[in-house]
Amino acid sequence: MSKMHRHSSHGPLRTPGRRAVLGGAAAAAAGFALAGCGSDDGDDEPKGRKKGEKIKLTFWSWVPGIDKPVELWNSKNPEVQVKVEKVSAVDGAQYAKMHAAIKSGNPPDLGQIEYPVVPSFLIDNGLLDLTKYGVESYKDKFVGWQWQQSVFGKAVYAVPQASGPMGLFIRQDLFDEWGVEPPATWDDYEAAAKAIRKKGAWIETFSATNGNRFAGLAWQAGASWFGAEGDTWTVSIDDEPTRKVADYWEALVKQKLIKTIPDRQNAWYKDVQTGAIASWLGASWGDALLVGNAPKTSGKWRVVPMPQWKKGDGAFANWGGSTTAVFAKSTYPKDALAFAIWLNTDPESIKLLIDNGYGTPAAKQGYTTSQLDVHKDFMGGQEYSKVFDAASKGVDTSWRWGPSTDTLYQRLGDAFTAALGDGGSFRSVLKKVQGETISDLKEKGLKVTAG
Repeated sequence: MSKMHRHSSHGPLRTPGRRAVLGGAAAAAAGFALAGCGSDDGDDEPKGRKKGEKIKLTFWSWVPGIDKPVELWNSKNPEVQVKVEKVSAVDGAQYAKMHAAIKSGNPPDLGQIEYPVVPSFLIDNGLLDLTKYGVESYKDKFVGWQWQQSVFGKAVYAVPQASGPMGLFIRQDLFDEWGVEPPATWDDYEAAAKAIRKKGAWIETFSATNGNRFAGLAWQAGASWFGAEGDTWTVSIDDEPTRKVADYWEALVKQKLIKTIPDRQNAWYKDVQTGAIASWLGASWGDALLVGNAPKTSGKWRVVPMPQWKKGDGAFANWGGSTTAVFAKSTYPKDALAFAIWLNTDPESIKLLIDNGYGTPAAKQGYTTSQLDVHKDFMGGQEYSKVFDAASKGVDTSWRWGPSTDTLYQRLGDAFTAALGDGGSFRSVLKKVQGETISDLKEKGLKVTAG
């Protein structure tokens, strides 16, 4: 990790303390104004870059091929060079590293942070409010709901990059060989799982540690894990839609119709490569993941819409989606913001990001849907991005994330892993994690109630 300059923040400008910010986040989620401001942190305004001065910014990211647009930026901006440091995205390792760097006073200038996790960085005052550096002048360049994911009250804490509308990747060759129709509903999905299991393969895995995907499944079912009224957060992880999802997957596990290995790890990649696993509930960025880890299956995959709870419902969800955020201690926030805006709006940068599979762009312009079909040959010639584009229009955009989502994912992972090990019910997981999440928020000094 390269040594970062300390950001001396905000001189005459006053920053809200973490409780005010997160209380304000609750207020903003409920449609009210930002709660009051906390005390000044007493530091000076960052010195910024002098004319002609050459600086280096550090950017932590795990996005495949992120180095390509960064190289382009560096070739065009000799005075502001950006160094990419890759961080692991397995089981939230990147966020643990970022939080540790914040606490040690040595974070990078910029970081790749998924939408669900942005609020957790407000707790330790880890991100810079970009409004004082003119970020709002770029608002109209981005898809509205993605922009709002990083807005709390009047503060904007990150620049949106991409979303991950979900769909079902299937091995079309195997489905055809076995006479299995792509499932239109979750009942169809269970029937397909049974048919595929009879052929000695598996339709999928229930990955206990993948809380991000489980959240997407709950989202599609109509769950609302976080809400707010005034400055009080409401936690509703143990709600009826999520129970329905938990019951469904528990039944598949108990019938031995799906595997229970972690997805996106070596054993899973081997199963995907060999056809032992014949489908994957993934997101729009998943094409690059399959290409990179199952190259011998080229031409055999297709994408179909996510199964519905009721045929024809048209309900979808996102898995992931991320931002480019500027950390609060960046010495050169104006230059960091300029890079973040360029990275996510410049057509050349967007093309390079698309080519390397970063998801569905947050920018409104600078690309076409057909450009997203980067791996069309791998998908057997299918214009598969049309499936994800349609899915993105069916996402319930009222869904809101709450503080400590990264901790929530870890708790879900621990509880689901334990349930798989001792035969505990998935509903007990929801009840346990609901209680733990409420306790977590209260320990952070936030007002919270059970939904």
